[in-house]
Amino acid sequence: MAATIPFKKELEFQYGVASELSPSIRRVIAGNASSFTLHGTGTYIIGRGEIAVIDPGPYDEEHIDAILRETAGETITHILVTHTHSDHSPGAAILKKKTGAKTYGFGPHGSGKPGMKPEQDGDMDFVPDVKVADGDKIKGAGWTMKAIHTPGHLSNHLCFELMEEKTLFSGDHVMGWSTSIVSPPDGDMVQYLDSLEKLLDYDHKLYWPTHGPAITDPHPFVRGLIAHRHGRIDQIRECLKNGPMGIPSMVEKMYTDVPEYLHPAAARSVYSHIIMLVETGEVKTDGGIEVTSTYQLA
Repeated sequence: MAATIPFKKELEFQYGVASELSPSIRRVIAGNASSFTLHGTGTYIIGRGEIAVIDPGPYDEEHIDAILRETAGETITHILVTHTHSDHSPGAAILKKKTGAKTYGFGPHGSGKPGMKPEQDGDMDFVPDVKVADGDKIKGAGWTMKAIHTPGHLSNHLCFELMEEKTLFSGDHVMGWSTSIVSPPDGDMVQYLDSLEKLLDYDHKLYWPTHGPAITDPHPFVRGLIAHRHGRIDQIRECLKNGPMGIPSMVEKMYTDVPEYLHPAAARSVYSHIIMLVETGEVKTDGGIEVTSTYQLA
């Protein structure tokens, strides 16, 4: 069975009103609550006076206006984007137009896998003014952000470390209320697991994900995510012990505690595990490696 991860769903906030999380961190939550975003996209404001904004959120004038109200009298100098899903980066275009601040990100949608056609549920218009690579440091007035490239959820996913506080803004790579969807072709389970292992090399004290509450004990939490994914792999092996099976049937057996309307999303994550198992030679298929194919143990 998959590992149990201590997710927390409690989150005190009011839409359009900033919560002060530390002397240098504020958060405004967008009104785009859903089964995939929890209460909505959490936009972080870093610093005082001359400030950075992380993940401006969806293309939502009301949310951007809430950010500008909170920062009235201050200057937004940097707009940082963790990745290009439609609930994270489209608001950057509005905020840039209203403030003149430059945008920072790994690259356009799908840029972590050159030549691959990325999924369409992304911000195809986002092109950062400043491309940020793994380990790059972005300096502002009293704050320093270190970029950590964490592909897996998407190939262009970055986490940002506020170095002065050893705090990580973990985007969708590590969320506080659910596991991340890893959806091929841009989502990659091998990369995702490698990126989780990568975070264990750091001594961050706290994670602030874009969705959900803070993760206050990061290393055990990340290890739980890794164990959870390996638990899913064990479930796939168990499903295939009795013969060939398709992914929809695996999802029915593996996700009995998940509402049926979320099964298509679960199928994408199972698919990412299957691709990994096919590539390692443990699982095979007579057809192409597709969601609709039938698989068996090699």
